[in-house]
Amino acid sequence: MSINDDINAQTPLDYQLRYALDQAFDHLIEALEQVVSCFQQGPQAVWRFDGYSGSGSSASLDDNTAWLRRALLDMWHEHGQDGRETRNYIGLIAADDILLAAVDEANLAKANIAACLQRIKEQSASLLGDAKAQLPRRHPDVEQVLEKTGLARLHLKQCWRKLPVAEAPVSRVRFAWYSSGRSIKKLSVREAEQKLLAFDSEADHIRIQLRKLAGIPSGEVLAQVQAQAPLMRANLFFTEPLEDGHTRRALNAAMPIFVPSSDGRLPHTNHAPPTPPETRTRARRRDEKLESDVFLPSLRVFRYR
Repeated sequence: MSINDDINAQTPLDYQLRYALDQAFDHLIEALEQVVSCFQQGPQAVWRFDGYSGSGSSASLDDNTAWLRRALLDMWHEHGQDGRETRNYIGLIAADDILLAAVDEANLAKANIAACLQRIKEQSASLLGDAKAQLPRRHPDVEQVLEKTGLARLHLKQCWRKLPVAEAPVSRVRFAWYSSGRSIKKLSVREAEQKLLAFDSEADHIRIQLRKLAGIPSGEVLAQVQAQAPLMRANLFFTEPLEDGHTRRALNAAMPIFVPSSDGRLPHTNHAPPTPPETRTRARRRDEKLESDVFLPSLRVFRYR
């Protein structure tokens, strides 16, 4: 099929969805640029995990502005990057009401573009591919990215990930690496068997696991565990209890956290280690639901206790 045939095959709904996506992306870029503009006009107090923090000199203010803009507009997929992983820009920003309003608008724009992409995905997988190919050309930094890497692919998760905002003024923040995260997918015995058979069923280690699987009840539910990459968590301690009585809140800190501040001051902050620990630092819960030993190593499958 030629390019013209492919274009002619598109329905009016396809055009409407792509137009809506273009408009949503343009609005997102405008909203993010507005956040940077409001930051420049506000207190400009910043704490950055990479060590370049503070406010005062014009050089540091320019550097912090460039860092924030880079954090907000970094939507690029790097060579070899896992699509599930995103780059971190860990920090705190003292935000006045004007900046907070701009951040709220940016988060609405992020939610809108996520919804547009979901509608396109439901309409057609090929249309989603076309949409992902067209968006980079609308990004203001596309020329620099092409010049640097020769390839400009958008990392969609970095487009729509929400900017974290503290719900109320904060007195202190404690950052800590969280390296015990995992995702758990439930599997039936039959599903586990099919996954094992997809390997070399004549291999000794696969045959051993198939025999183990045959020795348990066919109706038993198993757990396939995927370890997640270490991430930075921030525990926010509020100056006053919230209306619901909570005095603190935990947030993932992949992006700078905007903290309400009427006087431009930042809360007290600790200094977490620069890299995550190599081994588990949290004690195992006593109510752990999975057995400690893996049942099917090739699939990372565990039995429930």
